[in-house]
Amino acid sequence: MKLYTSIPKELKPYFNTELEKYRTENISGNLLNAWNHLERAHIIGQKYPYAHTLVHWKMLKFGFKIKSVKEIFGQIPRLIFGGVKSFVGKIPIGNPGGANVPPLKSFPIKKELQDIFTNAGV
Repeated sequence: MKLYTSIPKELKPYFNTELEKYRTENISGNLLNAWNHLERAHIIGQKYPYAHTLVHWKMLKFGFKIKSVKEIFGQIPRLIFGGVKSFVGKIPIGNPGGANVPPLKSFPIKKELQDIFTNAGV
């Protein structure tokens, strides 16, 4: 079993870019775009416990911001268990991480994100 710890340095800039775009869109009030960048950051970082947990924390805070009870209560178990699942390599690939999707369901990864993984060599 492969244990994952931290996001590879080649992938980290892509992850950080998505978080920065999330922050910018969130501050600007472009909530749909902000959420889309959080989902992308989730897909990029979900194999790595700290990155995975950080995105779920931001998704929880976003749920409070938009006053979504579904998102808030959906993020709590994801926040608790997501990092653990990442650590042992048991994550649903391509899952965008929001409470609007089943937490254990895998999804196809869009070509643009596949290219990010390819460019980062992971």
